[in-house]
Amino acid sequence: MCRKIFIGATGQHCGKTTISLSLMHLARRKYQRVGFMKPIGPKCIQFRGLTMDKDAAMIASVYGMEQDAHLMSPMTLVSDTTRRFLDGAVPSDAPRRAILEACAELEKRYDFLIIEGAGHGGVGSVVGVNNAQVAAMLQAPVLMVTGGGIGNVIDSVALNLPLYEREQARVRVIMSNKLVPEKREASLSYLTKAFQRNGLLVTSAFDYSRTLADPTLQHVSDLLGLPLHGDLADRSRICHTIQLGAASSQKVIDSLEDSTLLIVTSSRDELIVTASSLHHIPEFRARLAGLIVAGHAPMSNITERILVDSNIPYMRIAETTSEVYYRLREHVSKIGPDDTEKIELINATAEKYINFDAIDAMLA
Repeated sequence: MCRKIFIGATGQHCGKTTISLSLMHLARRKYQRVGFMKPIGPKCIQFRGLTMDKDAAMIASVYGMEQDAHLMSPMTLVSDTTRRFLDGAVPSDAPRRAILEACAELEKRYDFLIIEGAGHGGVGSVVGVNNAQVAAMLQAPVLMVTGGGIGNVIDSVALNLPLYEREQARVRVIMSNKLVPEKREASLSYLTKAFQRNGLLVTSAFDYSRTLADPTLQHVSDLLGLPLHGDLADRSRICHTIQLGAASSQKVIDSLEDSTLLIVTSSRDELIVTASSLHHIPEFRARLAGLIVAGHAPMSNITERILVDSNIPYMRIAETTSEVYYRLREHVSKIGPDDTEKIELINATAEKYINFDAIDAMLA
């Protein structure tokens, strides 16, 4: 029989996809055939002619599972899904039927199946298949991912757990993620005390990591909907700092931190030229990941030629520098199939911190 696990969470941005990647890596060391599905897909892309959840597409791409892509994202929530469902244009049992049929087929093909939820426990309620309902109907024990800390973790689990209990979904594991390293042991100790009366296994995932949390140039390009110009070999480079180029050119360059994405106004010819010229110097190339040239004013011809000839990665946008800056500051980085540095780090860290055998034992 296929062993299954449902990856739930107390909210968005807890790290479900990171945990799914980790479990894919660890499970493949024990089971010959490991599959994946994301029953409810709220954020969709086009992948090999299919509309599917982007996390499912990423897993399919990373692990060479393209042949099963049509099963890995059975229910997608596109712009008009909610209205069509509430208007009766979508049969009320269609989401449930699609998920059950896809899961049944995947169970035939795999020995271990990772099922990733979407957001908190209630996501999907509008179409009658929230996370708790999906876990229950697929008979998949639940691993609930939380953030770090103690009080906020206990509170957020308390909000989500009753929904799973109502739907008779079996929550077996609480996994605390994005831990503060110096507080890791104390946090896990107190969380174990808090949840032992529920018979839950409390385990840990990752410490907070800038490498995992910060966006790549390709992520920024996708978020802004802009083409990335320059050296595309750097598209998976991680931007640890986002900085506004508002001061003098000298002060901006002197204040560059490690792998900075610099947002500069299109009329700042001297700063664009200086940054472009520094791209060829190894010391500054390590500090300057790329540029976003913002604003309605066109660059001068000579400035644009220097920018293009330097091959520095850059994007051009008509919005103001402040608008771009705040959009990026609100962005939470997600992992994509080309993020080899992040995926390799996830796999190596998972081997160190995640006790797969203990989790697997709770699924029996």
